[in-house]
Amino acid sequence: MSLRPVSQPLHQQLRDLMLGRIESGEWSPGTFLPSETRLAEEYGVAVGTLRKALLDMAAEGLVQRRQGKGTVVSSHDSDAVLFRFFNLRRADGTTFHPESRVLDRARRMTTPAEAVALGLATVSDVVCITRVRDGDGVPLIYERIMLDAARFGSLLTAPDPLPNTLYQLYQTEFGASVFRAVEKITACAANADCARELGLELGTPILRVHRVAVDYNGAPLELRISYINTKAMHYHAEV
Repeated sequence: MSLRPVSQPLHQQLRDLMLGRIESGEWSPGTFLPSETRLAEEYGVAVGTLRKALLDMAAEGLVQRRQGKGTVVSSHDSDAVLFRFFNLRRADGTTFHPESRVLDRARRMTTPAEAVALGLATVSDVVCITRVRDGDGVPLIYERIMLDAARFGSLLTAPDPLPNTLYQLYQTEFGASVFRAVEKITACAANADCARELGLELGTPILRVHRVAVDYNGAPLELRISYINTKAMHYHAEV
C-alpha cells in the first residue's frame, strides 16, 4: 500500500499566502486588507473559502475582523491583542493592566542558555532590561528581558521611560511583531533581588516563567524570565 501526500486544504493555503504578505510588510500592522470580494477574485477562489482563511487568521490573532469596516492586520497597540500575552488575574478572575518600572538597561555577553533560546551564536551580545511590574499598586513581577543586541541595541539609549508595552515598541520601532510565546513555568524560592523588589521574605515561594516570544516565522525575538508573586494573583491559562 503506497502513501500519497495530502495537500493542504485551500483555505489553509490562502492563509499561508496572506500571512506571507504580512511578513513581507506589504500589509503592515494596522492596515485594512482589501475586501473579501476583491481578495477572492485576486486568488481565484470562492468568497466562502477566502472568509474561512480570514477566520483562521483572526483566531490566531493575526488579523482582527471589525464589524462594518473590514479586516485589519493586528497591531500591538490594541489591548485585545497585547494582553493575550499577559496571563495574571486577580483572585476573583478579573483582568488588570500592569504598570512597569525599568530598573536597569545593560549590554552584556549572552549565557549559553540565552544564546540557545534566542537562536544566537554562543559569543553574542544581548540587551538586558530589568524591570518590575506593578498591579493595583503592588509589585507583582520582577523580570529580566534579553534581546539580540545586534537588532535591539538602540534600546540602551532610548529615552526614559520605556513604554509599558514593549511588544508595541518592537513592532513600531524595529519591525518585529510577536506572533506567539512559548512558556515554561516552574516554582522557585525568591532570591535576594526578587525579595527586595517584590517586598517578600527571602525564600518565599514564587513562580518562575521562562518565555520565548517568536515572530510570524517562528524566529525568537525575546527571552523573558519573570518571577511572580502570586499572593493576590494567579496565573490563568486556557487550553
